[in-house]
Amino acid sequence: MALTASTMLLLGTKAPDFNLPEVVSGKATSLSTFADKKALLVMFICRHCPFVKHIQKELVQLGKDYFTGDLAIVAISANDAHNYPDDAPESLQAFATEQGFNFTLCYDESQETAKAYTAACTPDFFVFDSDRKLVYRGQLDDSRPSNGKPVTGADLRAAIEAVLADKPVTNEQKPSVGCNIKWKPGNQPSYFG
Repeated sequence: MALTASTMLLLGTKAPDFNLPEVVSGKATSLSTFADKKALLVMFICRHCPFVKHIQKELVQLGKDYFTGDLAIVAISANDAHNYPDDAPESLQAFATEQGFNFTLCYDESQETAKAYTAACTPDFFVFDSDRKLVYRGQLDDSRPSNGKPVTGADLRAAIEAVLADKPVTNEQKPSVGCNIKWKPGNQPSYFG
């Protein structure tokens, strides 16, 4: 495991489109799937990473708290399933069911969507406004598996609440940190390492 931080994609960047299969239903998912929602949260997660395991209850809670509101949530796993079978679509399907995720979980087999978002670690969070412009990227909160701080979702929730209330999101944003995305051999992006 290489401790990796977010790339901190430039604020104002338009959300890159994607077309990925949802692991539970198999349905194709893209930006247009969420066109009726005011804001969009894109999360890069996986099943095996200890940083994701540390916050998975909060991810479930986020899904519950915003399920009927104006926020769409899509989680994407882009890890190399050959070398990390816990992150293969079948395993991700079981993960989503076991955790009770009520948000979309997709698998990015080509890893092109992760590259388009400059996703670097799991977890990695991106919040887009109604124009699908990036208003937040970075950490869930200050908690890490070994620092003893409680998982609250404070940073991400503050950004979500601001965008839903048509208020500016603070530019003081801290990178997320976690395991690096497990790139397929020879498929590492230029920003990795």
